[in-house]
Parts: sequence; C-alpha cells; structure tokens
Amino acid sequence: MDTAPPLVEMTGITKRYGGVLACDAVDLAVRGGEVHALLGENGAGKSTLMKVLSGDITDHTGVITIEGHPIQFGKPADAQNSGIAMIHQELDLVPGLSVAENLHLGREPRTRLGVVDRRAMAERTRELLRRTGIELDPHRPVGELRVGEQQLVTIARALSLDAKVLIMDEPTSALSTAEVERLFSVIGELRRTGTGIVYISHRMDEIGQIADRATVLRNGRKVAEFDAQAMTAEEAAEAMVGRSVQTRFRSRTVELGEELLRVKGFAVRPKRNRVGRREPDGIDLTVRSGEIVGLCGLLGAGRTELLESLYGAGSPGTWEGEVELDGRAVRPGSPRRALRSGIAFVPEDRRSSGLVLGHSVTANTVLSVLDRLGVGGLVRRRSEITATQRSVEQLKVKLDRISDAVGTLSGGNQQKVVFGRMLLTEPRLLLLDDPTRGVDIGAKAEIYQLLSDIAERGIGVLLASSELPELVGVCHRVVVLRAGRSVAEFDTTHAGEAELLAAAMGERNGKPPGPAVGTGQSTGGGAN
Repeated sequence: MDTAPPLVEMTGITKRYGGVLACDAVDLAVRGGEVHALLGENGAGKSTLMKVLSGDITDHTGVITIEGHPIQFGKPADAQNSGIAMIHQELDLVPGLSVAENLHLGREPRTRLGVVDRRAMAERTRELLRRTGIELDPHRPVGELRVGEQQLVTIARALSLDAKVLIMDEPTSALSTAEVERLFSVIGELRRTGTGIVYISHRMDEIGQIADRATVLRNGRKVAEFDAQAMTAEEAAEAMVGRSVQTRFRSRTVELGEELLRVKGFAVRPKRNRVGRREPDGIDLTVRSGEIVGLCGLLGAGRTELLESLYGAGSPGTWEGEVELDGRAVRPGSPRRALRSGIAFVPEDRRSSGLVLGHSVTANTVLSVLDRLGVGGLVRRRSEITATQRSVEQLKVKLDRISDAVGTLSGGNQQKVVFGRMLLTEPRLLLLDDPTRGVDIGAKAEIYQLLSDIAERGIGVLLASSELPELVGVCHRVVVLRAGRSVAEFDTTHAGEAELLAAAMGERNGKPPGPAVGTGQSTGGGAN
C-alpha cells in the first residue's frame, strides 16, 4: 500500500476565515483501501480540510487531485460526482422526512412514469441499514430517532453513494461498543473493495484498531504523520496539543458520603408509546455523595430515557417505584422542579438540547439561574456578567468575549458552558449523558478533572457513556442497563471493559444493582 499512488491527494490547502488561518498549506494523501486517521483538537482544522475535500468549501488555495487528475469543486454535488462522500460530525438529516427519504434525498428512484418509486426506495433503505447493523422502519420520521440511530442513518446514506473516498467525521461519537464493532466490520468491507477512508476521531483506542496512517493537525498546520499501528496514544496526544497530556486514568482513593440517591423499582408508563424509546422498566440503583456511578448499555438500552425521566424531561406518563434524594421522595415532573430539588442534567446533544447556539455565552450560562440574579423579576446585568466570568474562569472555557455567540466555540468549550450553567444551580445530583461526545482529547482530560472536582465537593454524579474505557476509568461503580432494566452492577476496581460489555449483551451478570456498600472508602477510577 505504501507504494501505491494516492487515490486522492491534497497539496498546500489553505483556507482563511477573516484573520483566522484555519488551514495553513496542509498536505494529505489517501490511497485506495487505506484508512487514514486525521487527528487534532477541536479547532485544529480537521473539519475545514475535509469540507474542502467534500466541496462544502470552495474559496481556498491549493490543489486537489483524484487518481492523478487535478480537479476543482464548485459545490458539494461536484465532489459527490467525483466519488467523494462525507459523514458530518453534526448530523445533517431532515427531521420531518422519513429514514428512506433522508437516505435518497435528491437521488430518489423513479418509476417509468417519473414518480418516486417508494417501494424500491424502502427496499434499498432496508438493505443499506442492514449493512450498518440496524433495523428501522424506512417510513419512520428521522426526528423520532435517538442520536445514535440518526448517526447510523447518516452512515447508511454515505454507503449508498458507493464513493471512492469516504470521509468519516466522528462516526462513532454516539454509538455503543457493539455498534462500533459493526461499523468497523463495514469499514473492513469497504477497504477490501478499494475505498479510501479518512477517519476523524477523538477516541484514540479506535485509531490503532482500524487506521493505517495518522496525520496530526495543530492550529491549522500539519505537524506530524504516524504509522497508526505503531503510534501510542501519548505520542499522538502530545503532537495534537503540543505538550504532554494524561491520556489514561489512575485509580485513587476517595471518601464517599452518605447515600444521596436511591432508585428502587423505577418505571415510567408513558401516555403515548414513542417508537424507538426504551422507557425505564424496573431500575434499581444508588448514588452516594461524592460518588460517580456509570450507566452502561447498548444502543436502545434506556440510558438516556432514565436520565431524562429523573430530570422531568422524559415522556409524559405515570411513575412507578421510588426515587429518593437525601432521603426525601422526589417526583420531578419538569426540569424546573428537578432543579429546585437539586437535580441538574447535561444532555447528550448539547447543540439541540443543551444550548441556544445563536445566543451569547453569558445568556447560555445564566439561563437556569435567572431567578437568583435579580430582584422583583428584573435581572441585574452585572450579576449575569459576574456569574458568567466566574464560571468561565473555573471551567477554563476558551473564548474571546463572553458576549460571543456560544455556537462559535469549539465542541469541548460548548460542553463546558453547559456544565457551568448546571453547576450554577448548586445541584446535589448531576446527571450526565455522554458528556465527552465529540470533544477532543485535551477537552476530555479537562472534563474528567472537572468530574473529579465535582465529586470532591460531595455532589453525586450519574454518568451515562457509550465509551467503556471512560466508564471504567472515571466511575466508582457501573450499573448495566438492558431493555430498560438494571441487570447488573460492577465495582470498577474489580471489573473491566470485557465484563461490562458481556453484561450489556446478556452474556454474563455482575451482582444485582442495589444499595451502595462499603465503609465509605472507594478505590474506583478517577481522573487525575
């Protein structure tokens, strides 16, 4: 493969946004049948470079050649016609259209009479979804799907293009371990057919599994290229951020407090069943003060639904079972009531559920505490600014001005703003749904440190994550969910990723979930 001519070659690609140099004379070559990893922090230039290759950005300098022929794209359709397809990090689906309509948008099969052949479209959709390892009703609106399911739909759509080069921008960010393995199998099939793949990911363990080479960008420039099979996570991280970064977690001993949250036999009976949602149907778990408890499960196990229900943002319906916080029964029927009870929530999709992207960092930071920042219904501007500045400084949010739109920040810094807003409510319990999804390795390390600091303040944390290394490394205990039920519990000092995955798949069990036990000491994983 090393001697094969490049399928696609980018030379001297440069792109400016005003005074910001997003890409600075970047070179990148991808060969047929190769998986080429593209690494870098948020804002390093990865997405910009790939938007150039996919025709989304056309006002750049530099040369692109495909199979040795120079080519210039005027629009994304030109790139697709040349065999370039891209799976974007931010999902670009139309929520009101069906799965089949999204997969064939602009390329709908037609009958001899020229009308859309919906039967053929549905059959082709089922075939493409099977290749990605998921079964969905082709006629179901995409807006009803979970984020992970939407991610698989975008992958299926890219496969439908039969591209020469497939760009995957964080394709596994919302997938569980089992779905990731299925995706890797699909990638293997594409390699055998000679497809070149550019793979962008912040999950360093994935790079060594599937990539042949890795290119690292920092501040818009290419700073290193590695043999991905020989590269260590530490080497890649240091190249990405320009300094040594802690990429693994070390166990630590912490002092846990009294039982904070007790959930027993918790179930939600919705007024209207929503296809694709797995409501809680018999959940037992506890969280102690200062403890980080993980939620593990395959896609559709009910992790998100459990957190949303505890926060009062789930499906309307009747509760069954018991939920106690600090020994007092709670029934948050809305986020406002949950916040008043001491329960805060950082959702899975920060862009659509956690932030108002067009509003300022200040407006987003104080959104949940406006009633505390004023008198007589009037909010004091100075109080808003002071609270935001304190939050930004504590969480080390990188920005120019707090008056900037939060949508202009990198993914990791957007996530910190959501954290900051929730922490301003002074919660007793913090619910986190895949909090490091789509953030770079440097931001992950900072978020892990933040979780450690939060736990030391005596706040309990219930953390759902699709990354098994994260659960084992950060949490003291992990509760495994399957089909909306809690089926096993593991102490992370005695269990690893294999045990969690086996329990999630129903192949083995840990001890039944229940009250926390011990003497108040825990040697579970923690971020340093």
